[in-house]
Amino acid sequence: MGKKKIISEEEFSNMVLPEATDVLGVAERLLGFDRVLVRCQDGYTRLCRIRGKMKRRAWIRRGDIVLVSPWDFQFEERGDIIWRYKRNQIGWLREKGYLKI
Repeated sequence: MGKKKIISEEEFSNMVLPEATDVLGVAERLLGFDRVLVRCQDGYTRLCRIRGKMKRRAWIRRGDIVLVSPWDFQFEERGDIIWRYKRNQIGWLREKGYLKI
């Protein structure tokens, strides 16, 4: 099987984009259970947890681009991973200027 190609724009319609406090980041280390160390675009390295709904559906590997929602308290240290981007979505994010890593 080869790489999956985009035939239509459907994949981009259900893609989650960063909103007010959300930050894009790169998964640095998998720490076990549902914890991942993520280097975010705003300069912080956060200990993030994978939310339960996503834990069963999407597997996160080292080097993946993820969307992080920092916690209200411990803003610089902790956050939740709410989305993992696929390769074609990463290219689109770079073209539109969302991703600077």
